[in-house]
Parts: sequence; C-alpha cells; structure tokens
Amino acid sequence: MGIAALILGIVGLVIAWIPFCGILALIPCLVGLGLGIADIIVKGKRGEPKGMGIAGTVLNAVALLIVILWSIVFAVQTASLMSDPEFKEAFSQEFKRQLEEAEKKADQDQNGIFVSTEGVEVQVQAPAGRD
Repeated sequence: MGIAALILGIVGLVIAWIPFCGILALIPCLVGLGLGIADIIVKGKRGEPKGMGIAGTVLNAVALLIVILWSIVFAVQTASLMSDPEFKEAFSQEFKRQLEEAEKKADQDQNGIFVSTEGVEVQVQAPAGRD
C-alpha cells in the first residue's frame, strides 16, 4: 500500500501543477492519501517501517493542496472577470453576433447551400422537391 500511495502521490503531484488539468489529480490523490494513511496504520501496528506510507501521504496531501489552490485561483479570476462591466458588454455583443450569424445560416441552409468567406456570400438553391 505504501508503494501505491507513493506512486499515486508522484503522479498526482505532477498532474496537479498543470493548469486546467489539475482537477484530474483529485481522484488519484484521494486514493493515494487513503492508501498512505492505511499503510501507516497497518505498519504501525506491526512495528514495520512506515517510510513509504508517510512519503505517499505527504505527496498526496501536497498535491491536494495544489489542486485546491489552483481551483481557488481560477474561481477568483473567473469571478473578477465576470464582474467586469467591459467584459460583460463585450461578451454580450459577441454572443449576440454569433447568435445572429447562426440564425442567418440556419435560415439560409433551409433554402440550399450557403457559403460565406471574408465578406463574400454565395448561396446555391436546393433543387425543388428535395429536403
């Protein structure tokens, strides 16, 4: 169990440092933390060396802290971005523009093939009687 905890701790620690992927380290870290603690308890009762279990537990705990810190950083940044009036306005305008383009394309696609490239729009009518 100690070796498994150590391996999961190393893997979790490496993955935890990767932005936006750190949350993937959560499951291996929790499993590794459980294995490390279990190894420490079992080997403590038997009087065996607990080094691997302790190392695995520490690595998994550090990886979990990194995952939690990354999550807090992203949550704070997202909250501050969403409270920015300039961002809200730009996001709203872009969303409306994309929605209008999608509606225009959907309307024109019903009547045939529509291609738009750099301001040039070409529409080919569908043959009559075809869906």
